[in-house]
Amino acid sequence: MRLRQVALVAHELEPIVAQLEGTLGLHVAYRDPGVAVFGLVNAVFPVGGDFLEVVQPVREDASAARYLKRRGGDAGYMVILQAEDALPHRARLLAAGIRKIAEHDTRRYTFTHFHPGDFGGVLTSIDSVGGVDDWLDPEGDWPPAGRDWKAAKASDNIRGIRAVTIQSPSPAASAKRWGELLEAPVDGANVRLTGAAIRFVPPVDADGTGVVALDVAVRDPKPILAAARAQKLATSETSFQVCGISINLVPA
Repeated sequence: MRLRQVALVAHELEPIVAQLEGTLGLHVAYRDPGVAVFGLVNAVFPVGGDFLEVVQPVREDASAARYLKRRGGDAGYMVILQAEDALPHRARLLAAGIRKIAEHDTRRYTFTHFHPGDFGGVLTSIDSVGGVDDWLDPEGDWPPAGRDWKAAKASDNIRGIRAVTIQSPSPAASAKRWGELLEAPVDGANVRLTGAAIRFVPPVDADGTGVVALDVAVRDPKPILAAARAQKLATSETSFQVCGISINLVPA
């Protein structure tokens, strides 16, 4: 199983789009009209062969709107994993009592969105893509990013998402639980995926749940950090803050 996409949620979509374009040099590949069923608008960016999505709720009854209120502002929202075949994972998790909140089945694309209450407060999806020779190919088809996502690839400085960090009152216990749910190996408070990891850390805010950071592999962090400072975003020597999370710039 691999980490393929992470979604953030914002009160206002376009300012976050501008910040991601202006710092990481990302480009919007797709704005999915299908997310309207969830009361959302969105933008999806290629990050190497992975993807970063930002969603904005446009209906008061949208679950993302409730999530924004609970988290107290812009925040990490969703983890999307890719498997060779998502259907056996769906069957296994449903049999174990994990609740689903949405599903989609076509020859090209299958997903199951699982209830955040069963994944430590994080909306989680396990997806698969049909008709591909190698599901681990970083250049492979990814329907949530549209058919022409490669035309919107970032510069060669951006190599991919290497980890997602989730806060938890019990990091090691959460990692163990996620390892069981995903059938993935666990190392302390880290769940090991193909080419990436899910990391659990103690709470960093009052809510105590949710995605709080991403590791993005880059060849040279200096121009990114300079751009973040120019946009007056909070920075450290190796990271900057955007949409309520930390983007950690790690060596490619």
